[in-house]
Amino acid sequence: MRMEKKNRNSFTGSLGFVLAAAGSAVGLGNIWRFPYLAAKDGGGLFLVMYIVLALTFGFTLLTTEIAIGRKTKQSPLTAYGKVKKGWGFLGVIACLIPVIILPYYCVIGGWVVKYFLAYLTGDGMVAAQDGYFTGFITSEVQPIVLLVIFLGVTAFIVFRGVEKGIETFSKFIMPILLLLIFAIAIYSITIKFTDAEGITRTGFEGLKVYLIPNLQGLTVKGFFTVLLDAMGQLFFSLSVAMGIMIAYGSYVKDDANLVKSINQIEIFDTVVAFLAGVMIIPAVYTFMGTEGMQASGPSLMFVSLPKVFAAMGKIGHVVGCLFFAMVLFAALTSSVSIMEAIVASLMDKFHLSRKKASVIVTAIALVGGTVVCLGYNVLYFDIGLPNGGRAQVLDVMDYISNNLLMPIVAIGTCILIGWIVKPKEVIDEVEKTGTKFGRKMLYIIMIKVIAPLLLLVLLLKSLGIVTFI
Repeated sequence: MRMEKKNRNSFTGSLGFVLAAAGSAVGLGNIWRFPYLAAKDGGGLFLVMYIVLALTFGFTLLTTEIAIGRKTKQSPLTAYGKVKKGWGFLGVIACLIPVIILPYYCVIGGWVVKYFLAYLTGDGMVAAQDGYFTGFITSEVQPIVLLVIFLGVTAFIVFRGVEKGIETFSKFIMPILLLLIFAIAIYSITIKFTDAEGITRTGFEGLKVYLIPNLQGLTVKGFFTVLLDAMGQLFFSLSVAMGIMIAYGSYVKDDANLVKSINQIEIFDTVVAFLAGVMIIPAVYTFMGTEGMQASGPSLMFVSLPKVFAAMGKIGHVVGCLFFAMVLFAALTSSVSIMEAIVASLMDKFHLSRKKASVIVTAIALVGGTVVCLGYNVLYFDIGLPNGGRAQVLDVMDYISNNLLMPIVAIGTCILIGWIVKPKEVIDEVEKTGTKFGRKMLYIIMIKVIAPLLLLVLLLKSLGIVTFI
């Protein structure tokens, strides 16, 4: 790898980098996908597998991308070409992923704004009614207006730059976000509810459902399903394989301790993902039983949880308002990092100013986001996906970016670093400040063999080629 010597914006210190990277990691995937997968995959079994994978597989990809970013001082679009001539195509794919994700992520961000305002203005009970969510997303104007608001805030933060925008925002918002998650999680454990049939359930019982591994009827196929679910979740959770960590890594100063920062990001993300489960699963179990825990994605956040808040009575308005405030903060920290990966790429590749790059990316996201909004009314269709799912516009974009392109980028990165330029390149970058790379041997084994094999299976499953798992 060659170093790029030009001046570049950077985080003022390790704390700013860790909070920004953790903020990117703490997004909608942690809040609406992690609890659902944990409930579906035997609770504690999924948790254990996720933690093991986070410390091995996730750590490998995270370390690689941050090291590539800092070493090349480039964003994803140009970094891979700096690592090895002829590998720039991988950077193009890595940059394409956030281009696809940003529009639909900002649409969902607009949905969060809608629900936050509903609870803030005392309309929480209305939001819990059947058909409220469907009626909202199928309307032609309101989702686009809320998309513009959410995208506007995201663009403003990115427009202000690395220090004044991303770092300042992360330092302010992340402590509040953590506090809200922790407070709602504690409350969720303490609740109690008796249903119409006289059955009483408690949040603590729901917590046990979440934490205690359910190995009943577990087969080899079931084990691999949990493994691949946990691995797929790591992409969402750690923001790897979408160029973000390369972009953020390029803003890390050369004297920063990468080992320490990476460990902190891992811990931060895993704790938040775990607390998201504590926050949601006990509450849904208490008010809706085990059947209510089958919901995931938008239906969990925008249909099931409002019903849970409604069942709580008056306190539900407050809890709902705090919950959607927390989700809004989490969505913003992630959308900022997604946009920054694209803006940084345009700046590095085409030597544009941050102002011009931000305007271009905002315009692209606005057009793409509008198409996504119209995908629930004017442009509605319903098709089958190779992995067995049904899809509209948003789902197709999500499938292409997350199920196809992200595994391809991750496999390519493993081949490039593991076999072409060799792991020593990354190890030397990590140890540059004299810090010992404690998991060096694990890293070498993972990047060369285990990670690419697991990723290949994940990709084949997404393509519908591997169906026995």
